[in-house]
Amino acid sequence: MNNTILVTGGAGFIGSNFVLQWIANADARVVNLDLLTYAGNRRNLQSIEHHSRHVFVHGDICDESFVASLLREHQPRAIVHFAAESHVDRSIAGPAAFIRTNITGTYEMLQQVLRYWQALPEGDQSVFRFVHVSTDEVYGTLLPGEPAFNETTPHAPNSPYAASKASSDMLVRAWHHTYGLPVVTTNCSNNYGPWQFPEKLIPLMVLNALEGKPLPVYGDGLNVRDWLFVEDHCAAIRRVLEDGRIGQTYNIGGNSERSNIDVVTAICDILDELRPDPSIGGRRNLITYVKDRPGHDRRYAIDATKIARELNWVPEQPFESGIRKTIEWYLAHLDWVNDIRTGAYLNWIEQNYAERLAQ
Repeated sequence: MNNTILVTGGAGFIGSNFVLQWIANADARVVNLDLLTYAGNRRNLQSIEHHSRHVFVHGDICDESFVASLLREHQPRAIVHFAAESHVDRSIAGPAAFIRTNITGTYEMLQQVLRYWQALPEGDQSVFRFVHVSTDEVYGTLLPGEPAFNETTPHAPNSPYAASKASSDMLVRAWHHTYGLPVVTTNCSNNYGPWQFPEKLIPLMVLNALEGKPLPVYGDGLNVRDWLFVEDHCAAIRRVLEDGRIGQTYNIGGNSERSNIDVVTAICDILDELRPDPSIGGRRNLITYVKDRPGHDRRYAIDATKIARELNWVPEQPFESGIRKTIEWYLAHLDWVNDIRTGAYLNWIEQNYAERLAQ
């Protein structure tokens, strides 16, 4: 077994941030497996493209023989499993891709990793870890004033995306309890930060506001999320990989509950400051309330007491500074944005929002 970790989905938003942070802070080599679907982008990794400790592999987690050969070749000491379809709106429009990647893909990974782990010498078995990265959406929804989700909150998913991730959580749990595979699961709140694909709320609003386009806000805008800066999330996963207890779940949150409308108005105000445009005027005037999406969960909130107590991790980035850093990053990387705004992306935005704007 080598001083190597295998990261799945390492060209996506959170995965690429994790890989970049790992190369900057750790000494192990990273084998980065990604299928490069619409949200995976090798340009995220351009700064480490030729780094001696980063190996990119284009491949599919659902391909069992490919995954098996990759494990045999690189002999990793740990796996961090990010690979997933993750956008709720896309899961509503086309759930099949979420079933394939999030459920079948996780199953195939578990099967191949189990066989690999069982063949390791006993000493190597004892240090091996499989970290499964999941979401708070598996827990369902909260009413205002209800206690935040903790690690014992029952899974109660309400969207096809959340159901697929809940299913993957259950598979990971079962492979530990039935076969002894040394796993740790993390459930995070809403991430934001550099390299996020611009269909998600924060980058979509930043880019639309910058260009003077309508800012479509679902329903009454009062749906609440706990916002977690992606670099804080990646640091938490590193702590879980280092010292997390086998078979345990750790909730990772940003301690930053905000309503969607509060997030959007903050973006408007920062952009008015950083990039004032008299032809657009005050960007809050661009806010347009649109028909809500089906089954829209009202509130998510994370109780991250366990990871703070056991692993001494707390988020470092308050929302106010994190959202400013994120906006500044997008303003400095508009070439990256323009490169990924393909016809397929524009067609998706039109399909998802045009009808709602007409309501």
